Amino acid sequence: MTADNPEIGATIDVNGISTNYHDTGSGAPVLLLHGSGPGVSAWANWRLTMPVLAKRNRVLAPDMVGFGYTERPEGVAYDKATWQAHILGFLDGLGLDRVSIVGNSYGGGLAMALAISHPDRVDKLVLMGSAALHFEITPALDEIWGLDPSVAAMRRALDLFAWDRSLVSDELAQVRHRAFARPGVHEAYAAMFPPPRQRWVDAMASDPADVARVRHETLVIHGREDRVVPVSASMEIFGLLPNAQLHVFGRCGHWTQLEYADQFSRLVADFLAASR
Repeated sequence: MTADNPEIGATIDVNGISTNYHDTGSGAPVLLLHGSGPGVSAWANWRLTMPVLAKRNRVLAPDMVGFGYTERPEGVAYDKATWQAHILGFLDGLGLDRVSIVGNSYGGGLAMALAISHPDRVDKLVLMGSAALHFEITPALDEIWGLDPSVAAMRRALDLFAWDRSLVSDELAQVRHRAFARPGVHEAYAAMFPPPRQRWVDAMASDPADVARVRHETLVIHGREDRVVPVSASMEIFGLLPNAQLHVFGRCGHWTQLEYADQFSRLVADFLAASR
């Protein structure tokens, strides 16, 4: 973390990609995977969660390739295979064989995919507002993935994320817009999710039969009023996973980790610490 920009942490080379990440605390490692919102970074997603989890765990929060302050190589294919390879390369670079994973939305889809393809690398799973299964794309998600780089559009997008309007301000919209308007950022984002966008929901989703074979202990979390990813998506995940528990926050949108920061962080910390 730099004094003038807390979104910038340490840097590691991952398969030739200069990767920005945050590394704090000690103990059993937990990997935090951010969502796919415009102007997102690991710090923006997890700034309230990291200090709580770091009391008991080593917390690692990378900017995935194409997002935040990680390098955006020319010609990279932004897809699940690329992002999974980036995660595995990141863990290998840090010498970590096995981690628990907390995945937000798009990050939850990646966490589930990794548990399916490399179950030995995953300890526990936390899936928050997760895009891990097929669902019909919501108008909110379609608008967010198609966002144009203006302050007004960013303000509208933030309104779609949060149920609690007090979390959304013109100042926050300006901050996220500045991040989104940096050279190459909007262009990379537009390249990830061009229309028709239902195909990108489907590309992130795992096969239900594969999900049902996942044996990891899993905590599924969702906001009841989520307009971006419907709560029914998490209900379906919960119904498939044999070793899962479900927590739904009422009066909550897609930003559970921000709208219910204290409760969310304690819930996740206790789940990670609980013995089998």
